[in-house]
Amino acid sequence: MQEQSAHSTSQDQSQQKEKGLASTLMEYSKTILITVLAALLLKVFVLDAYRIPSTSMERTLQIGDFLLVNKLAYGLRTPRHLPLIAQTIPSFTLPFFQTIHRGDVIVFEFPGSRDEIIPVEHVNYVKRCIGLPGDTLEIHSGIVSVNKILIPFPPHGIQTDHTNGTLSRQNPEMFPQGSAFNNVDYGPIIVPKQGDILKLEPATIAQWRMLIEREGHTVRTADNIILIDGTAASTYCVRQNYYFVLGDNRDNSMDSRYWGFVPDDHVVGEALFVYWSWDTEVSVANVSEKLSTIRWKRIGTLIR
Repeated sequence: MQEQSAHSTSQDQSQQKEKGLASTLMEYSKTILITVLAALLLKVFVLDAYRIPSTSMERTLQIGDFLLVNKLAYGLRTPRHLPLIAQTIPSFTLPFFQTIHRGDVIVFEFPGSRDEIIPVEHVNYVKRCIGLPGDTLEIHSGIVSVNKILIPFPPHGIQTDHTNGTLSRQNPEMFPQGSAFNNVDYGPIIVPKQGDILKLEPATIAQWRMLIEREGHTVRTADNIILIDGTAASTYCVRQNYYFVLGDNRDNSMDSRYWGFVPDDHVVGEALFVYWSWDTEVSVANVSEKLSTIRWKRIGTLIR
């Protein structure tokens, strides 16, 4: 009897240990799951990280700068892409009081090349917002004016003097299609805003075709008649606000001059500050050399 009692007690203790271990594992699993979900929600809706891959914003931003992006800066926006899902989904915005201001450095989803309805790949860009919805923008000899008011050049950007002649980029296909603009003499051009009524004519439909098609419609012409979704149309009502963006390194930036306006639903957020910076060309395998490229003075730099 005593042996049976001792055996029973040992089994009870073993079962209690197993239950305790299972309970501990369950608690750890819950903690990990909650942490992962919180991090995912933070990344999707609040803050995200972004690395500068090109020279288009130098010297404001440098290759190898790592940024924090405030996704709540312009309202709570639902994502256009979900993890593991390649297809684009509708995005909705719950606006707060702050809106995009002229001069803000914004991160946005690349809308595609000038003649692309849907971009080949999903990639984010960072540029400076120069034109707001409804603005009239012009560039003469590299000097930008909006609504006939000169816009100061960003203090840390790279500016070239083009007053003694124009410099035409090797890529002559400027936006919009059929324009005679180049990268230093551009416009005037009006940035579309929600509710604008565009007058459509066969001779000028090329400049609006991509905007209309990106808003979900089909456009074609037949016998000098413009057809939108198969119906004759002489006007079109713009569905959302748009923005005109430029790089701070104007002569080495592919921006709205080349591929057009940024739709409001493509805006990711506002670039806040540089949280890390080093030379991305140096391999992490060479630890000492990699660490020597850290740009300590740039870490913590606010983006203006």
